Amino acid sequence: MSALPLAERERLLRLARQSGLKRRSAALAPIEPARRDTSLPLSFAQQRLWFLAQMGENHAYHVRFALRLDGALDRDALRCALNRLVARHEALRTCFEVVDGEPVQRIAAPDGGFTLQEHGLAEAVEQDAETALRRLVEHEAAAPFDLRNGPLARGRLVALAPERHALLLTLHHIVFDGWSMGVFMHELNTLYTAFAEGRDDPLPALPIQYADYATWQRRWLDGEVLQAQSAYWQQTLAGAPVLLELP
Repeated sequence: MSALPLAERERLLRLARQSGLKRRSAALAPIEPARRDTSLPLSFAQQRLWFLAQMGENHAYHVRFALRLDGALDRDALRCALNRLVARHEALRTCFEVVDGEPVQRIAAPDGGFTLQEHGLAEAVEQDAETALRRLVEHEAAAPFDLRNGPLARGRLVALAPERHALLLTLHHIVFDGWSMGVFMHELNTLYTAFAEGRDDPLPALPIQYADYATWQRRWLDGEVLQAQSAYWQQTLAGAPVLLELP
């Protein structure tokens, strides 16, 4: 191969890499809907967060963000949009309980709705309202979640003036991450606009939920695959210090 021109060597290496990727992809079974009449496992990422939660509540794993809503607000459309998101995404209505010593997912009915409280600061002067809003943001971020009973997503709609609001949203990281935020914001905007205009839900149905992925991941990372992964990391980390001396 070393006798080949550089461009040809690069082309063959590129084809080899692509072929390897295709073989690995072909070996993975597709994600399919899991049965809902049996216990649903946690993904490995969820299990790590669940384990950490057993050692005490840590609001570092609370995902929070605030939206400024300027202009006339259709409260009914906003509530309907949030409720629809909870019905649409099982993760937003999932709790975690222990069955036979193992944590499992428990998915609530889709009609439970989104926990949204309203808070008025419109009577306060602007500076006082902003100070009170910051306190509310800090309070919402620090308030604990109950992983067993939920809900693990909550919001507070704060009226700063008749046509100026703030929507505070807080979710536990076990059901929500940075990637989820983009999806959540896009769908919230789409649903709110549709409901405010008197239209039906325009979003297509979801073929797969997060619990389906968790079930698929557990089945895939098992047996020979798990042994190979474990052997690789044992070899890679051989000789690593047992403890890290951090400053």
